Amino acid sequence: MRLLVSFAALFLSVILLQLGSGGVVPLDALSGAAIGFSKSEIGMLGSAHFLGFFIGCWWAPRLMGAVGHSRSFAAFTAAGTIGLIAHMMIVDPVAWAILRMLSGLCVAGCYTVIEAWLNAKVTNETRGRTMGVYRVVDISGSLAAQLVIGVLSPAVYFSYNLLALLCCAALLPITVSRVTEPEMPEAPRLRPGLAWGRSPLAAVGVVVSGVTGAAFRMVGPVYGIDVGLGPDSIALFLSAYVLGGGVAQFPLGWLADKFDRRHVLVGLSVAATLACGATIMMPGLGPRAIYAGAFLFGLATIPIYSVSAAHAHDFADTAERVELSAALMFLYAVGAIASPLVASRLIEAFGASAMFAFIAATHVALLLFGLLRMRARPAPAARTPYVYTPRTSFISGRLFRRARDGSRDGGPDGGPDGGPDGSRDAG
Repeated sequence: MRLLVSFAALFLSVILLQLGSGGVVPLDALSGAAIGFSKSEIGMLGSAHFLGFFIGCWWAPRLMGAVGHSRSFAAFTAAGTIGLIAHMMIVDPVAWAILRMLSGLCVAGCYTVIEAWLNAKVTNETRGRTMGVYRVVDISGSLAAQLVIGVLSPAVYFSYNLLALLCCAALLPITVSRVTEPEMPEAPRLRPGLAWGRSPLAAVGVVVSGVTGAAFRMVGPVYGIDVGLGPDSIALFLSAYVLGGGVAQFPLGWLADKFDRRHVLVGLSVAATLACGATIMMPGLGPRAIYAGAFLFGLATIPIYSVSAAHAHDFADTAERVELSAALMFLYAVGAIASPLVASRLIEAFGASAMFAFIAATHVALLLFGLLRMRARPAPAARTPYVYTPRTSFISGRLFRRARDGSRDGGPDGGPDGGPDGSRDAG
């Protein structure tokens, strides 16, 4: 309990960061529509956010090694605050895209600092409880960030200033905390090919997860506007998606540990495709039906990243876990950077339902590739434990490495050097 209390400052910073830099995602979409940005320009903002996020993931460990945790956190928070408060000073889609890169940089950088701090301070005895609280805080903050747009007016100074204040307030818990800074973490090498080498199916799965999540979160408000939802309803629409993903983690974790994870991924792809079809048909049935569609969509799509990551780690050595997690995050970012712009252009050309048709097509591709990989080789003889993996930083793998190795022999830091079935063959 004392340890969790000592981490309260870090967890409070996570919530404030989510409310500030996370709340700008739906607010920008509504503000851009109110100002007169095209749908493609609004999609460009989402792509710029994830480009900044990727840069932050890569740069943050290196900056921490140069100036320390607290100064790095302050620098990234300052970038996020500037990205928020300057919105209404320069009303131009290209300028907003640059500002959104700063917001994405802030989110990735601050999460990297927080997760490095957590990883350095937890022990084997407290890791499980601490990670459990961290997951709840992360999901709760994300849910609150979607709801906040229901009380903010789009395209006004007050809304962006309030988010900037919340982002800036994330500095306070860490800077006034008496917790000493840990040693600097070593930046993981970025080897995207490692993910494909260990499991082609997992690599494709995380790309599809990036395409799906980024399209919905960044362009979902545009879809909501096109089907007649107001700001309050769009907030509930986006929140239902996050809530669905949170609810899915427990049953999906049980299924992913009990059955062949390729079967689980194929099942999720089928469910995601059906959820896309249902969501396309929901607008004529009223707002509650749209919320239900979003909930089912989150239920089917959000766990795909964690199931894919678990499948990849089934074929990895203990020493590879951090670099493999970074490689998976890189592939997720690739899908997330491209997706909002593609989805917004499809909506502009073919109407609101085109976004879900695009997402459904990616899941059909994942389904077919999953069936193909099942013919390539049998499932591994043993599996690592399923771990819900927040897509927050390249070093998040350090936090969950021991959780994945918990069922192996070989001590608290992991198991034997070989893969779970004595090999490193791709799955």
